[in-house]
Amino acid sequence: MGNKLKRIKKLVVGLTAAGCCWLSFAGIGGVNSGGCPVGSFSMPAAAAAVLREPQVAGSYNSGDTWVVYWYLCGSDLESNYGAASLDLQELSRVSLPPNLKFVIETGGSNIWHTEGVDNHALTRYLFDSNGVHEISRVDDADMGAPETLTDFLAFGQQFEAQHRALVLWNHGGGSLGGVCLDERTGRIIGLDALQSAISRVYGRDESNPPFELIGFDACLMATADAMSALHGLTRVMVASQESEPGNGWKYDGWPRVFSENDVVTAADVGRAIVDSYMDGCREYGTEANATLSLIDVTQTPFVRKALNDYSYGALNRAKQEPQRFFSAFGRAADSTENYGGNTKSTGYMDMVDLASLADNTAGMLPREAKALAGAVDNAVLYRVSGPYRPYARGISGYYPYDGGAELFNRYASLSVASPAVKSLYGYLLSGQTMDFGGEQETGSTVRPQEPPSISSVNHSMFNIESLEDTPIDVDKDGSAFVKLSPEAMDNLSAVHCQLCYIGMEDGIILTLGSDSNIIADWKKGVFKDNFDGTWPMLDGHPVYIEITEENDEFWLYSIPVKLNDRPCTLEAVYDLKEQKYKILGVKYEDSSKGIVRDRNLEKIKPGDKITTRHYAVSISDSKKDQEPVEVDVDTFTVSRKLTLADESVGDGLYGYMFEFVTPQNTSALSDFVTYTIKDGSIATAVGIPEK
Repeated sequence: MGNKLKRIKKLVVGLTAAGCCWLSFAGIGGVNSGGCPVGSFSMPAAAAAVLREPQVAGSYNSGDTWVVYWYLCGSDLESNYGAASLDLQELSRVSLPPNLKFVIETGGSNIWHTEGVDNHALTRYLFDSNGVHEISRVDDADMGAPETLTDFLAFGQQFEAQHRALVLWNHGGGSLGGVCLDERTGRIIGLDALQSAISRVYGRDESNPPFELIGFDACLMATADAMSALHGLTRVMVASQESEPGNGWKYDGWPRVFSENDVVTAADVGRAIVDSYMDGCREYGTEANATLSLIDVTQTPFVRKALNDYSYGALNRAKQEPQRFFSAFGRAADSTENYGGNTKSTGYMDMVDLASLADNTAGMLPREAKALAGAVDNAVLYRVSGPYRPYARGISGYYPYDGGAELFNRYASLSVASPAVKSLYGYLLSGQTMDFGGEQETGSTVRPQEPPSISSVNHSMFNIESLEDTPIDVDKDGSAFVKLSPEAMDNLSAVHCQLCYIGMEDGIILTLGSDSNIIADWKKGVFKDNFDGTWPMLDGHPVYIEITEENDEFWLYSIPVKLNDRPCTLEAVYDLKEQKYKILGVKYEDSSKGIVRDRNLEKIKPGDKITTRHYAVSISDSKKDQEPVEVDVDTFTVSRKLTLADESVGDGLYGYMFEFVTPQNTSALSDFVTYTIKDGSIATAVGIPEK
């Protein structure tokens, strides 16, 4: 019996690591779709902050001239969806006043859907009160290279104006990725390179920055590190903490602020961008997870100081009791709003809301946390967020959710990143003190000649070997539970559950998913299952589902499927108050993007074909490390509004384990408990019942 359990357990672990789904056959499924239609509950209102002016204001007068440089790197967003062309069309519908002009450069895409845009050259346009004019075409170049941005900005200097703005359009990858991915080369402009590209042309001036506004019509760029990169280059920046939906900014909306006001400030332009963006998201039905912030870049030194003090304070406390401190800190980070997806199935962007993280760790770092949250709130002049991003305070920061060396080293190599943040998380991952330099009075970093890096993560810092195969008990009510010692708890940042279907007669095992739907008592170290014989079903079809974020109001989930034969991830939310699911849409997979996220959130409509995606392994296979096999199982056509609802899994044998997760994102699995379901009754037992 014991060998059989270990065999099944090993297979489940392999399936989970591959992001597997579950297979529909005799013992599972066959349940008709039920429940309330998705979308039948009202969506909460979006949140917005109050507009304030930046601390270092410019001089603005009636009729001042403005020029907006638009670096339009089309990438696959243009090739596949024509998104850049749609934004060009939006802008062309606006009648610009005489004091405003746009200088535009197009490139970075295999295919352009606008007539006249050359696929094999960089095309430059002037759009002013007289309409759109092609200025020139220059030799094709990599728009993911900082030199190409520098050339464009140098070219644009001939169009003089009293105020300048720069819009960077494309994919974004937050602090780790950067912005403006060229589809043809795969290059992207990192934050250090972005700072260098702009300052080569204009220099840096903290008291009188060359730009009024620099905006990212791209994902995930509202970070403290992006602020640092743009400090001395712009008064304000506009960027999103979360992935932007495909509709992006509304270019027939925000430019109208110049026609509707005699005097226009940087804050006015920023608010117009933010408000019109959310208006556009509502029009397209993509506002659920939308965020956009107007940030006072002149506040960068104060945010950096507060972030450094917070990180060094955390580091000093961590050195006293590393396991206990980081386990509590990791729990706070897990419960904090984070962006871009930070799970094994979605990949990691390692971006967390800074002010919310500070609030969630206020008990550990009371003085430093209060100062950090206050500095962020002072720097965010205006922001909006959709109903399922209620804790977005406007600025994100790095947190190593992935727990690996590769992404940490990428962050550690950033000159614009906080040395204290690097030191804190370098200690978490390596267990060693690492010198990343300090801060000068100007806020810039004094770096060692060769910044430290880690070759691998020191997993001995959090010892969870003793938690492997932790016995599970069953209480008098038939609930499975484990009780952990205080010493074991000091090594954990999260406890999840893994559920699988065990088809003994068919010789097949498959996972139903990983979830946080357990009854957890962290004070007593008791964790109890919450399984009631139901699981989420998509129009009655079994799916694999993984939780990506949870809070007291809702849970966010991802479900791998195919939409019209194309692999994608379906995003859904479960509203805890109304106890209903809502399907937000699907995002397509594209491994070529690396550390960026697909912006296009596509709606599912009647007539679309859905295929559930599954992985399975054989229990009897002699290969100990067999790879799970991906299979497409159920294919159905959406005939009405697609539904996602908790429904009975059907009769059969199911396996359940607790997963114990460390702050370094390693995990151990408890022993098995099994549920035998027959005619709606659930019998719980330790081990596999004899036939």
